[in-house]
Amino acid sequence: MRVETQNSNYVVPPTTALFLPADARHAVKMDGPVAMRELFLREDAASRVGLQPKVIAVSALLREVIIAACAEPVEWAPKGRGYHLAELSLDEIARATPLPLGLPLPHDARLRRVVSAIRDRPNDNRSMEEWGDVANASSRTLARIFRAETGLSFRQWRQQARLTEALSALTMGAPPSKAASIAGFESIPAFGAAFRTLFGITPRQARQLRPDIRR
Repeated sequence: MRVETQNSNYVVPPTTALFLPADARHAVKMDGPVAMRELFLREDAASRVGLQPKVIAVSALLREVIIAACAEPVEWAPKGRGYHLAELSLDEIARATPLPLGLPLPHDARLRRVVSAIRDRPNDNRSMEEWGDVANASSRTLARIFRAETGLSFRQWRQQARLTEALSALTMGAPPSKAASIAGFESIPAFGAAFRTLFGITPRQARQLRPDIRR
């Protein structure tokens, strides 16, 4: 699942969840069959979890708590089972460590053209000077604005964008060699090392996150 806000794009693979603050405008896109559950929080409850969107790993405990909470009636007793499930879920979400699955998006129209092209073809290896022709700006200007608006260098942003696309492909069942090609890597070991550095798991482990859609 992909979720885009005004400032970032998030990939939400199986076994993870995305927290969005109250009133956050967003668009959702599914890469394949998706089954999910949602918790809708009052603004005061959401503020206890955080003020910024974040993708988190869903622990076995949090998964079961969410399933149980979604099975409760919409209206539940103030101190009943639903209340305690909601409290525990808030605590687990607040404690969860954010995962590097959010890609900051620039607002500058010139950078948007570059970003859009890279997201369509992550393995595009054009240099910053060549991207300057696409954006109608000098490479130095692009580099300066990229850092100012995303907090990342162009190279860092492109690497994260590529590896995020590779992660999405792996969780859809693509072999590591295909994911490496999507990410623009000619060497599978180099791809594996970069992937593990960013996500903390190997491409093979990421592929095992793929849900059994027959269930």
